[in-house]
Amino acid sequence: MKKHTTLSLLFILSMNIIFSQSEISEINKDILNSIEKHSSNLINISDKIWNLAETAFNEHESSKLLADYASENGFNVEMGVAGMPTAFVATYGQGEPVISVLGEFDALPGISQETKPVKSPLVDGGAGHGCGHNLFGSGSLGAAIAIKELIESGKINGTVKFFGTPSEEKYFGKIWMVKEGLWDDVDVNISWHPAAQTAADVQSSLALIDFKIEWFGQAAHASMDPWNGRSASDALELYTTGVNYYREHVQPTVRMHYHIQDGGQVVNVVPDYSKLWMRVRDTKRAGMNPVYKRVVEMAEGAAILADVDFKVSLISGIYEVLVNRTGGAVMQKNLEILGPIKYTDNEITFAKKIQEVTLKPQLGMDAEIRPLLDTREHPGGGSTDVGDVSWNVANINLGVATAPVGTPWHSWAVVACGGMSIGHKGMLHASKAMAMTMSDLYQDKKLVKNIKKEYLERKGDEVYEAMVPEGPPPVNDN
Repeated sequence: MKKHTTLSLLFILSMNIIFSQSEISEINKDILNSIEKHSSNLINISDKIWNLAETAFNEHESSKLLADYASENGFNVEMGVAGMPTAFVATYGQGEPVISVLGEFDALPGISQETKPVKSPLVDGGAGHGCGHNLFGSGSLGAAIAIKELIESGKINGTVKFFGTPSEEKYFGKIWMVKEGLWDDVDVNISWHPAAQTAADVQSSLALIDFKIEWFGQAAHASMDPWNGRSASDALELYTTGVNYYREHVQPTVRMHYHIQDGGQVVNVVPDYSKLWMRVRDTKRAGMNPVYKRVVEMAEGAAILADVDFKVSLISGIYEVLVNRTGGAVMQKNLEILGPIKYTDNEITFAKKIQEVTLKPQLGMDAEIRPLLDTREHPGGGSTDVGDVSWNVANINLGVATAPVGTPWHSWAVVACGGMSIGHKGMLHASKAMAMTMSDLYQDKKLVKNIKKEYLERKGDEVYEAMVPEGPPPVNDN
């Protein structure tokens, strides 16, 4: 367990950012003061979520921590939205514009870690926040509270919403929230994500689809009468071999990966059951779909070759992020006003040790605020259900450094940083940048209009269709 003294917290805050006072408006000063005022509580909530490390749809305490603090600060909180007990919406204000901000809080299994720059599990085999979602939710809530206080004081008008969104790492809870129409009345959505650099994010992500394949054969004694069996494991092996041969014949933007979940239990029985979790990605849903169709057909081919039955079940799928450069430019302006995060010598030493252990160049932390990048046609990288939100409402993304340059994501190294001052500084920086961007939108209706215009132009005629099976979210399927 980590301990933070009042002195250390104050030091973190005092060193958090540097900025030109001449560029800070009175409203932005109010925002900075609000986040500084709440910073100890936000760090405390983040650390508690870090320690809890609750995985997909199990984030009961983590969700409650965020919802309770929103309620304490005057938000109207609706829990259990879209059929998910850990999903919630916290709302304050009335009228337009309606600006929302996303908060995630689920952890990843198997990467528990102490706040040390070498691999050292806090709980053997336990979960850890290897994507920084303990910071994500707390930082976003800090931004929402700062905006609430501005609305409350009469300095801006409109409505602010904080969305508590579960299970981003596994089942993509935002899809069901989109299906529920929770963003239908929102003008612009704001989101951020922990990263190794700080930048207004104007890159897309990868579209993704998850599905499960099961093969059903006939058990038999593996030595005495194997000819009486039909091996479901043979079908699984044939399938994965086919997938790996298929890799040569897809576009370079495609990613395919799988996890074998059941291939038989004992060596002397012909296995009558096997199961595999398959995932396909591409930079565009349009490029992903034909690959998805082909690998589903290959499941049938493997079943025919092994003379077994099969079943394919859709788990869920997500869209690529719809970029909004107009909104990105607003975020960029506010990052430049704030300036880079300032790190202590001890933090840089911590970062370099992680880089040494993970065999990366020992460059420390990247504090630079670079110019807004061009949007790449094929960005690569990961996937997020923020993509589904972005196809239903104009969306502005932000990445803020919470881990060293080159850090392997979804790893113990990210967990280590997320529970100490490096992560805390990034979280508070994100809070400020998002709240300043949101305040710009409340003050400029034309800006909101232009952001929404770009969203509609990029979306074009494509009709959004949620990629989930019929029925409720799989909250008990863990």
